[in-house]
Amino acid sequence: MKKLNLKQVEGYVNKNIVIFHQNKIKPLEKQSLKKLLKKKNPYLFRAKNITIASDFIQNLLEATISSSEEKIFGNFLEELAIYISSKTANGRKSSATGIDLEFNHDNIHHIVSIKSGVNWGNSSNQIKLAQDFLKAQTVLKQSNRTLNVQPILGICYGKTKTNTWKDVALKLVGQSFWYLLSKNENLYTDIIEPLGYKAKQHNDQFNKEKNRLLNLFTQEFLRDFCDNGVINWKKIVQFNSGNLKPPKPSKPTKSP
Repeated sequence: MKKLNLKQVEGYVNKNIVIFHQNKIKPLEKQSLKKLLKKKNPYLFRAKNITIASDFIQNLLEATISSSEEKIFGNFLEELAIYISSKTANGRKSSATGIDLEFNHDNIHHIVSIKSGVNWGNSSNQIKLAQDFLKAQTVLKQSNRTLNVQPILGICYGKTKTNTWKDVALKLVGQSFWYLLSKNENLYTDIIEPLGYKAKQHNDQFNKEKNRLLNLFTQEFLRDFCDNGVINWKKIVQFNSGNLKPPKPSKPTKSP
């Protein structure tokens, strides 16, 4: 395995962290108040005893941001892992379903599915991944019976001991996963600093857009879902969940 050039990694992160911040803003720019109201749980907001319109919209935006931010950053970490592997072991993005990365090291062909954190997917997602690992392994063995294939479930952050996952793959978490890709014990801490590249500048831009939408949506919310400044929860729930229409009366059948 080639020695990793940390300056190259820093340059990659500095360049691509910009894309993360841009992608964080995009979901907000595409939203409208009514789209958000249809997606989120109005009963949860009512249980929080929200009485101020701007607080309602703030909670609505924060819920939208948090649900997309983890996925967006998870994609960034996946691409970073593939980039690092490309520099150390000629790793490449896999075309196999469910597999993100493939690379060879020490006569072992690693097939890697990359997850952001340890709490990923439901039981169906995990069963599907186990099947994807087995299928990818079978396909590789068909083309080269002597190939030593090692499935890896690689998780970017967390503190879990290395173990076998679903009797199918080796589960590597946090430091252990980044070490697999680089043979650098400190890589998991080395990459944290460049992630802050121009963070204040990007976050200021993001907050500017968020505050603009906060003001616009609050104005619209006061107009359409408040009565004289008081939140009309019944109207919100009706807009979010009202869909019951009485069935049309059936036509009487003609006797033969």
